[in-house]
Amino acid sequence: METNNKKSSIKTVNPFTNKVEKEFEVMTDEEVDIVIDKAAKAFNTWKNVSFPERAKIIHKVASIMRERKEALGKLATIEMGKLLRESIYEVELSANIFDYFAKNAEKFLADHSLETEKGEAFICYEPIGVLLSIQPWNFPYYQITRSAASNLMAGNTMVLKHASNVPQCAQIMEDIFKEAGLPDGVYNNLFVPGNAVGKLVSDPRIKAVSLTGSEAAGASIAAAAGANVKKSTLELGGSDPFIVLEDADLDKAAETAVYGRMWNAGQVCVSPKRIIVPESKKTEFLNKVKVIFGKLKVGNPLDADTDVAPLSSEKAAQDVEKQIQKAAQQGAKIELGGKRLDRPGAFLEPTLITGVTPDMDAFYEEIFGPVFVLYSYKTVEDAIKLANATDFGLGGTVLGKDIEKAKAVARKINTGMVYINHVTGIAPELPFGGTKRSGYGREQSPAAIYEFVNAKLIRVTEPDNLY
Repeated sequence: METNNKKSSIKTVNPFTNKVEKEFEVMTDEEVDIVIDKAAKAFNTWKNVSFPERAKIIHKVASIMRERKEALGKLATIEMGKLLRESIYEVELSANIFDYFAKNAEKFLADHSLETEKGEAFICYEPIGVLLSIQPWNFPYYQITRSAASNLMAGNTMVLKHASNVPQCAQIMEDIFKEAGLPDGVYNNLFVPGNAVGKLVSDPRIKAVSLTGSEAAGASIAAAAGANVKKSTLELGGSDPFIVLEDADLDKAAETAVYGRMWNAGQVCVSPKRIIVPESKKTEFLNKVKVIFGKLKVGNPLDADTDVAPLSSEKAAQDVEKQIQKAAQQGAKIELGGKRLDRPGAFLEPTLITGVTPDMDAFYEEIFGPVFVLYSYKTVEDAIKLANATDFGLGGTVLGKDIEKAKAVARKINTGMVYINHVTGIAPELPFGGTKRSGYGREQSPAAIYEFVNAKLIRVTEPDNLY
């Protein structure tokens, strides 16, 4: 592990100004060992705390977050650049998720009786130990919440390796847990660089791993977890299709697609990245999209009238600009935008691209920025084929007035989630996760709490009645 950095890699760089706001020292091997040991010891007591007692603490976490949503939102905006209203919404959503699991965990993990011809059998659910949660920067509170809410209520303890560019959000969440009364060691931050993660996964005190991140990071973590016989869940990239059916309201479709794509400056795994419209309506739809693009205001994410914020970092803006340039070089048409803005900060023009074909890199890559790529189809079967022409399978959208037809199309899209007449969204009670190279496992909903518990069978019978 790197512990002698002259300049820490754990720091807040405000993407609106590209200036360093705060730095944190990278933990030494000894400090990391102490944190993990503390989490392992805390598990021995936390697992025996009753559901009502756990719930009281987790409800308090939600309450504190709501009370301080403006301050928490501003911190997230300063750290990774999203619009202030989006940051505040994220805080509120996170509070709702904490409340959801505080309210329902005991019911979800109640013993489950099994039908058997003789005797009695049931499943009981037990926590397994310390969870390593590795999370990205694009939703600094929500990403923590997705793994923390269900697993803390299940009786597991947790160590968090958050993204290195949002350390203050990571720290303030640990502070809130402590203020709410969570016992010492149950939830812990690790300020370490990304190259330290492999060592963490192999630590025998870590019993499971949850990661949200890139496909490459997911493959590495899955391999490390598998080598150590540990369960993992992965939420990786997405290249979500957005299919507009013939009977859809084009005005609504255009507005939903544009603002859905510009959400968090396009840095959302489940934002619509491939908009697919009928060939007969492509020109009309394109013109409507251009009108909306013309109204978008790029600027200070703290201003209420800003529509598009900077990207999370200077490198992120540079990387997306390179993807756009390569698409143009390979023959795609840049209808609007495509360039950096002549101003300080990690800004990129909202970009509209057409003419992307399967022989171009942009057809297969996830573009994590404010880039709207438009495709067209002749038949619904062509639209479905285009929607599935990717190794990713996270979310998707179908827009149409005939709901039964939209459902039929949704069933044929190979993703973990499909929303009808709405971009792929988030709610505490709805499962979140993908298939194919977008990962495996589910967060939120009842499904989340079963990912990292031992479903133990208890069988009651007489010796001569075993079978």
